[in-house]
Amino acid sequence: MKVAGRSLANLHGWAVAARDPTPLFQQIYNQIKASILTRALTPGTQLPSTRALASMLAVSRSSVVDAYELLTAEGYIAGRVGSGSYVTAPVFPVSTRRQKTKLVKIPAGVSFEKFVDVTTRYDPRPFNLGRTLLDIRSTSAWRKLSARALRKFDSTHLGYSDPRGLPALRENLRDYLRAARGLRCTEDQIVITSGTQHAVDLVLRVLKLTGEKVWVEDPGYPLTTRALIAIGAKVRGIPVDHEGLDVKAGLRIAPKARAAFITPSHQFPTGAVMSMSRRQQLLAWARENDAFIIEDDYTSEFRYGGPPLSALQGLDEHERTLYIGTLNKALFPGLRLGYLVLPSRLLQAFITARYLSDRQPASISQTVVADFIAEGHFATHIRRMRVQYREQRDVLVAHLAPRLDGIATISPPDQGMHLVVQLAAGRNDVAVVQAARKRGVIARAMSELYIGAEPRHALLLGFSGFPVDAIPGAANRIVEALRAERPEL
Repeated sequence: MKVAGRSLANLHGWAVAARDPTPLFQQIYNQIKASILTRALTPGTQLPSTRALASMLAVSRSSVVDAYELLTAEGYIAGRVGSGSYVTAPVFPVSTRRQKTKLVKIPAGVSFEKFVDVTTRYDPRPFNLGRTLLDIRSTSAWRKLSARALRKFDSTHLGYSDPRGLPALRENLRDYLRAARGLRCTEDQIVITSGTQHAVDLVLRVLKLTGEKVWVEDPGYPLTTRALIAIGAKVRGIPVDHEGLDVKAGLRIAPKARAAFITPSHQFPTGAVMSMSRRQQLLAWARENDAFIIEDDYTSEFRYGGPPLSALQGLDEHERTLYIGTLNKALFPGLRLGYLVLPSRLLQAFITARYLSDRQPASISQTVVADFIAEGHFATHIRRMRVQYREQRDVLVAHLAPRLDGIATISPPDQGMHLVVQLAAGRNDVAVVQAARKRGVIARAMSELYIGAEPRHALLLGFSGFPVDAIPGAANRIVEALRAERPEL
């Protein structure tokens, strides 16, 4: 086996470069993934053992283990007990033949004042969603860089600049996205936005989705769905399971849809990771139907069981994917900076739309973030926050799980900033949310995030951004709320 493993590595020319700034595990991962995607490695091919490949590449075994773990998490390979690791990423043919099914109907004519409840978005109490932390080291670095930017205050800030954003920030994001998320892009394809919602708004404008059929995840992120409904798009909810968006269901419901809005790396709200076969199916559908995929990668940085998963955009050889990222969750929501990574042929239209809607992003904030990334503060901040958020997750699970017998179940998420508490049959998540609020705790009802699929009753609890010592008491109040609400008979 060892000889065969070495032969396989030699055959495909796998090697690492010590002077390359890309981490060793990422270099190994990139080369094996490329071999799989180019069909040089076919499904069923056995990979070398981690020890054999580490010896061949003259690297530590931990680097190979990390690469294999990431490939396994993304569905490229799978381990067999006592046997080894095997390639498992076939490309499935996709049929676009329409099948009869009942379309999901969306209510129309909802007034804006009742359309979105904004009152809970900024509530600081546990366990609201989307809360972040900036520790003393990041805060100190941010203050120093802000002071430096204000002291210099050069001509960059005294006039108008590129609507896409400052070159320095886009270049730094390009390097980060290539290394950490596996994106195919240049800095010219990146457009800085004020966050995810601004990016979604630009997509709606440029793709002209009014009157068009559009896939959204069911359940899914409500603000994206409501933005689509507000412009008159024909929203079609596509069911989600443990493999993410069910592409075959999408082909039955709306095969000729114009676009699909998805969260493949960490589906909101369920937390599912989209399987490799479904990613391939989705890309094939988009290519065959001249459709676009809008990939919302909202919490990609925070994965606790290994390196971040690669983005779907990196698999797209035909530029059908529009990638949305945000710095507001990686750093803090008040920053108001995100980004779009766009197909080259759509770039000019998006630049114009960005110019017409908001002229340009704030130059001072961009300068500070560009320096924060360039000087290594961003990478170290993300590493520290992964440790911090994982601790907050574990404390919350430790105080909830032993007390949920017969009431609910909980599975600690491997990624993201919230966890799902699945309620036992007959219990109503909306009632529990109301009971929790009376006790000074915030939760989100998953059942309210469905469009047409049969809703699951579950609670979404954000665990990031709260002091660890505040979590046990708040967890106790969640349990009280759960016990206060009796099952429906």
